[in-house]
Amino acid sequence: MIKHQYSQRVYFSDTDCQGIVYHAKYLDFAEHARSEMIRESVNQNEMLKNHAAFVLKEINVVYNMPAILDDILFVHTTIESLKTFSVVLKQEIKRNNELICVVKVKIACINLENNTVLKISDYLTQ
Repeated sequence: MIKHQYSQRVYFSDTDCQGIVYHAKYLDFAEHARSEMIRESVNQNEMLKNHAAFVLKEINVVYNMPAILDDILFVHTTIESLKTFSVVLKQEIKRNNELICVVKVKIACINLENNTVLKISDYLTQ
């Protein structure tokens, strides 16, 4: 099973006026981590040349506690399920051992020319 870890410092631009991470920023942190995980095994430029791309189908976020300015967060990404046409990733965002939030995403792969679904296993393997 693929497991990936990505670190992210909380900058002032990630926070609200109280120094707490704005809720939508967790989606950015998760996207950065997913991109780095995918980059390690998939050449996305080659995919684009072949008119293929990953797209987000579903996303769910559960917030447990806030992160604050200057925290160093770790995004732990694991493949929860890999099916013919989709993959579900679980992303835990932590500060040390404290669980800040959990993001679950379902990703598919499509042909950009005709918007048909492609076998995700042709591009992403476990």
